[in-house]
Amino acid sequence: MKIIIARDAGYCFGVRDAVNIAYDTAKKHGSVYMLGDIVHNEKVVADLSQAGTTVVDSLEDIPSDSPVLFRAHGTATPIWENAKSRNMNIIDATCPLVHEIHKEVKHLAQEGRQIIVIGDHGHDEVIGITSQIDNAIVISSPEEAKTLRKMKQVGVVSQSTQTIENVQEIVNILMTKVFDLHFVNTICFPTKRNQEQIKILAEKCEVMLIIGSFTSANSKRLTQLSKNINPRSYQVTTVDDLSPGWFKGVQTVGISAGASTPDYIIDEVKEKLSKLGNNQ
Repeated sequence: MKIIIARDAGYCFGVRDAVNIAYDTAKKHGSVYMLGDIVHNEKVVADLSQAGTTVVDSLEDIPSDSPVLFRAHGTATPIWENAKSRNMNIIDATCPLVHEIHKEVKHLAQEGRQIIVIGDHGHDEVIGITSQIDNAIVISSPEEAKTLRKMKQVGVVSQSTQTIENVQEIVNILMTKVFDLHFVNTICFPTKRNQEQIKILAEKCEVMLIIGSFTSANSKRLTQLSKNINPRSYQVTTVDDLSPGWFKGVQTVGISAGASTPDYIIDEVKEKLSKLGNNQ
């Protein structure tokens, strides 16, 4: 059985940096507090907990002498302002590409445009984006886009981990409803790259594995993208989720992983597969 791992499977640079910042801060201060999970992966959260990080629900739960780490997905503007007013020690681990989206929506809003964000309702990143301006509209699907009224001036951005296909379909619908539409493609380049690699692997491999938490919208989108091409695509969180029956008589297996999946989990899955036959 031949195992092919996508070149850019797993951690994107934004997640890797955020996790490293969390470890470094915990080591320096003895502990660090976060409002919610740093990334959407239970294993990463558990590993960081062992290193001294603590997840809390609000700033009020953080001791005054302890640092607060703002996560890779970005943080809502009111929380930033609250933390600054308290003179808290803020450790900003927001992905730089997410910060760029924040700048784009503010610029589009200054032009007097209605802001539309293509993304998942209630997702941490989307909440952070929409908090930058007033009255943003969140659209997650073409079906939702079809229900919008006609508008004169609109600015459109997307959640950084959206699929290109979903964004294109929604923008095509918005073009029939908006007189003056300014679209900024804010799908991040690690996401674009990972999606393209999965499309290639899903075509050439008999079985596809996408490694990532089911709390990760990014991982679930990658799995669906793979399934659209190859029905024998499976999402797993760890090596324990593998089913030997998936690989019976299979010659080629492709592996990719969501942006919040650490390298060691990918390695463990690869090692387990290696024991199922003679591998290259």
